[in-house]
Amino acid sequence: MKKVIILTGGSSGIGRAASASLREAGNTVYELSRRNNAAPGVIHVTADITDENRVREVIGEIYEKEGRIEVLINNAGFGISGACEFTENDEAKRLLEVNLFGAVNCSKAVLPIMRKAGRGRIVFLSSVAGEISIPFQGWYSISKASVLAFANALSNEVAPYGVEVTTVLPGDIASGFTAAREKSAAGDEEYGGRISRSVAVMEHDEQTGMTPAAAGKYIANVATKSAVRPRYVIGAKYGIFTFLAKVLPTRLVKFIVGKMYAQ
Repeated sequence: MKKVIILTGGSSGIGRAASASLREAGNTVYELSRRNNAAPGVIHVTADITDENRVREVIGEIYEKEGRIEVLINNAGFGISGACEFTENDEAKRLLEVNLFGAVNCSKAVLPIMRKAGRGRIVFLSSVAGEISIPFQGWYSISKASVLAFANALSNEVAPYGVEVTTVLPGDIASGFTAAREKSAAGDEEYGGRISRSVAVMEHDEQTGMTPAAAGKYIANVATKSAVRPRYVIGAKYGIFTFLAKVLPTRLVKFIVGKMYAQ
């Protein structure tokens, strides 16, 4: 049976590509975002995922119409960059409202439906930066590490009810995410120009990275395969990076990351 799937942040980038792949496979796909730029055949629903009541309302409407929801893909998010010292707390909180609590809101809305059905799957989009904290992108790393931690905890809590939870960690993707990043150079003089240099390295790596189509197809496959692992890293190179970050001495990992992004 083809699935009823809800995906957040499907108006651009890997979210739009993933929703297109899922729809092309014959699934019924609902895309939740603030602007309507859904892929052909994907059903757009206007929703701000930081509004818990609105999220609960639209997911309830989808369930009433379809009678089932098999998959939720928590993809929506954005990035900020800048020195931790000079990042305004309000900006950091706004990032967490979208990247973490947006996913929390959607998950809380679908869980009663999936628990009642005795089946379902929730896919969280974290990042390689959630496992390897990146200098001058600290708050983005924090937001994605918190998504990973939430997903890991939730997985054990809902497993007895037939609900699977998995996390996908993309690396560098050549998408609109780079242009949409909210960059702050505050403190660059105090930090000897290192903020600007670090962001330039990040942007180069992203724009020479995997295509959104390839990443979206990977996410679509994870969302619909018969069984899932707790965690997937997109790209063999990034799989090696995250493995080494776990097994190498912390001091060495810090040194390598510093050489790459903090010079």
